[in-house]
Amino acid sequence: MFKETYNLIGIMSGTSLDGVDLIHLHLTYKNEKWNFELFEKETITYSNEWLLTLKKAVNFSKIELIALDRKYTLYLGEMIRSFVERHKIEHLDAVCSHGHTILHQPNNGITLQIGNLSDIATYCNQLVVCDFRIDDVKLGGQGAPLVPIGDRLLFSEYTYCLNLGGFSNVSFEYNGNRIAFDISPVNTVLNYFSNKFGKEYDDNGSISRSGNSNPNLYLALNNLDYYSRPFPKSLGYEFVQETILPLLESFNSSDEDKMCTFTEHVAYQISNALPNKTGSMLITGGGAYNDFLIQRIRFYLPNMQIEIPNNDILEFKEALIFALLGVLKLRGEINVLSSVTGSKYNHCSGKIYHP
Repeated sequence: MFKETYNLIGIMSGTSLDGVDLIHLHLTYKNEKWNFELFEKETITYSNEWLLTLKKAVNFSKIELIALDRKYTLYLGEMIRSFVERHKIEHLDAVCSHGHTILHQPNNGITLQIGNLSDIATYCNQLVVCDFRIDDVKLGGQGAPLVPIGDRLLFSEYTYCLNLGGFSNVSFEYNGNRIAFDISPVNTVLNYFSNKFGKEYDDNGSISRSGNSNPNLYLALNNLDYYSRPFPKSLGYEFVQETILPLLESFNSSDEDKMCTFTEHVAYQISNALPNKTGSMLITGGGAYNDFLIQRIRFYLPNMQIEIPNNDILEFKEALIFALLGVLKLRGEINVLSSVTGSKYNHCSGKIYHP
């Protein structure tokens, strides 16, 4: 499907469980450059029932996961149809959806994003492009992160693109290649502890700021094996559940102190991950609202020009880029970079479903 302008919906559900991001946009390819224009956008928050289910799903049996996949595909399909009807969106070229990650163990050849069954096209009555990660894992890649090709094609003016979501990940040009990898957990951990205070998240980092950093915990976090591994590398919720949370809970500190220490750890690891500590960095994702975390990142990167964009880009950048991945799939063009994921070669990933 080759044309100049594409009418699309991009959809993303992240591991921080903030909800499902939906955005209506146009992508235009002209003079060998991609540009975008954003229109209607919404974040549909998860009900308490869905939140509980998605948090527990990492421990589900195969039969339970199959049933959950069917249920979530229906849920997502109906959400898309409602979004289209509510905003009276017409003549869509495609709906491009990431789904929701439940399992991510690329070193074992496993990744599962629910909501990517073929039925989704029938439920929303649109052409759907989805399930972008599985092909890369089959080719020996990490299946993540996938956003960096969008960073290269849409946000090339920045030295670094940093996303602060359930996990932090960064992308940048390195020796002529786009490089990207997950740095550390962020909101998956901070939200876990915020829930103990009856809050969905740590608003502006106020809880974390009220604590004191525990030097022994800080050292133990920074000494975890993952941080010394070379890229390409990626993280799943399993790392939080099996490694990070048990380590945090093993220390006899207040939850405020644990959150403060973990925030310091996140900021340090971001700085440590960058080969050059100067230039410009675009920060997006829910963590960009965490003033305390941004303050600590600035502390470790005093010579970096840090930009936090308007709310549309900040909140919907990943949904926007998955729309781009979908268009590249429709055009039969490369949408996954082996320099990022470690797969055998660059490739065109995803599935196309017709209603």
